[in-house]
Amino acid sequence: MSHRFSDIFPLKQGRTHEVYGPCAYAFAGITIGLSRSPAFWFVEDWMPDMVHPVGLIPYCDPHLVLIGRCPTAMDVLAAVEEALRSGVVSFVVAEVTKPLTLKAGRRLQLAADAGKATGLMIIPNGMGSNATHTRWEVQPKFSDAHDALMQWSVVKNKSGTLASWDICWNEETHRLCVVSKAA
Repeated sequence: MSHRFSDIFPLKQGRTHEVYGPCAYAFAGITIGLSRSPAFWFVEDWMPDMVHPVGLIPYCDPHLVLIGRCPTAMDVLAAVEEALRSGVVSFVVAEVTKPLTLKAGRRLQLAADAGKATGLMIIPNGMGSNATHTRWEVQPKFSDAHDALMQWSVVKNKSGTLASWDICWNEETHRLCVVSKAA
């Protein structure tokens, strides 16, 4: 199996993926921005903090993101499933606050496959589903440059090996660069 970043990113279409860590929102924004297509972003209504589209400007066009607020965690999953299955958008993000069961994860996977859409669940650490295609841990790294430096680690991968990369996001050019390892 390969450890090349290009073999695993961009995220596979027709699949659901998970991300956690302090830079999860940046990861979601970058994946939406690189897809250059409209996206739904679902959150629970009660959450005091939620993403504001203007906060996504460094990563994507906020006009491409439609935020849906749902009353309960179950409603979030139902909305995500419908959005993935519909094929109306090619990217669906959801902030998940409760553990995903294998059944819920499988339903989302089948919906993504049917609608040829990419699903990304922002999860708390340890709350993922075994049905997900990939699970990412995204951490910030210190950098004295103006670009955002992060460490992206794939910690679950149904179609390959696990690996970690230092990623540099250039806000000006909207480009993602893999930083080569030091010799």
